[in-house]
Amino acid sequence: MADAEARGRFAGQTVLVTGSTRGIGAGVARRFVEEGADVVVTGRSVAEGEAVASELAGRTDRGDAHFVRADMRDPDDIEALLRATTEVYGTLDVLVNNAGVQTETTAAAATMDDWEFVVETDFRSFWLCAKHAVDHMTAGGSIVNMSSNHAFSTMPGLFPYNAVKAGIDGMTRALALELGPHGVRVNTVNPGWIEVERTSDELPPDERQQVEAIHPLGRIGTPADVAGTVAFLASDDAAFVTGASLLVDGGRSAVMQDHTFVEYADEVRSDDASRETDESSD
Repeated sequence: MADAEARGRFAGQTVLVTGSTRGIGAGVARRFVEEGADVVVTGRSVAEGEAVASELAGRTDRGDAHFVRADMRDPDDIEALLRATTEVYGTLDVLVNNAGVQTETTAAAATMDDWEFVVETDFRSFWLCAKHAVDHMTAGGSIVNMSSNHAFSTMPGLFPYNAVKAGIDGMTRALALELGPHGVRVNTVNPGWIEVERTSDELPPDERQQVEAIHPLGRIGTPADVAGTVAFLASDDAAFVTGASLLVDGGRSAVMQDHTFVEYADEVRSDDASRETDESSD
């Protein structure tokens, strides 16, 4: 037991993370490698995928990382990816369905191409990966689906992305019922604002401050924040958790009125600063 703990709680396990050549997916892959797992990194870009796998394999003496190219819109690629995972590492213990794309389109303006691009990548691939994964998983296996806070509240101009994210939560519940008797758990993680490449590009400093201000924790999240939650749900610490959807959004979804919260938060922080000043002067 002590040796296993020293090597990490996922020592000896194989984890497949789709869409893991950058952003949240790369952060999730990194967390599992650090906790001792052998991780299959996958995506469409060979250069990015091999760079991530090489960096992860070389940064720790715990887990290993291997890249397998796959397009999540291609059912044949998905089936081949699951076969390759077990051919490389012999087992599959955890599947993290993370691959995702979006279009900035309204329901009225979205085209069939937009629909197929998002639905096939963000939704159909989750089902197909799970479908093929269970052929290789034994009791104790875990599937974690990556959704979004858009599954709970959303904004215009992100269709069909926001509809699909709600659908992922429904898929999780359906799979949890069907796979539970096989000893496989299925859960969803629903991130909010997360510091990835797209976020950095889209948020100028003044707007970033506004976005951070409407979060009770006073910041946007990081891939590591999401990765920690994914690792928890995949671990034995969550052995009695299945069919759940867990928000990881710094409390953003709990806020009803932004201006009311911001005014309250500013007052609290001002009082705290005054109290610290008074205590330091005593």
